[in-house]
Amino acid sequence: MRKFNLVLACLMALVFITTKTNAQTAATNPFTGKWDVLAKGIPGGDKHILFTIAETDGKLSGTMTDPESKAETPLTKIDKDDKGIVIYFTAQGYDVSLTLQKKDDDHVTGSMMAMFECTGERVKP
Repeated sequence: MRKFNLVLACLMALVFITTKTNAQTAATNPFTGKWDVLAKGIPGGDKHILFTIAETDGKLSGTMTDPESKAETPLTKIDKDDKGIVIYFTAQGYDVSLTLQKKDDDHVTGSMMAMFECTGERVKP
């Protein structure tokens, strides 16, 4: 009987550990990380913008970095839905929105202000 209780206790511990591990893995957002997004056809010409997105307590936040000036600006807001995310930020005094959808693990597509085509690639360390 004692062995049975020990085996049962081990099985229960294994179930709890496995369940907790799966819950943490599922909570990770596929958009977190560093992204190099190319906005095509904007008035100043095609432009690369670096975004760093993090998730804290289920909420996305991040920064935008201009590769030329190296100026880092916090993102105003990030909305997520079934299709992807919408990043809101301020650039040159204008409120800008960028919609991104996953193409695969390391590539995204989307549009800036619903006018300019964007493609992006995950920046790997």
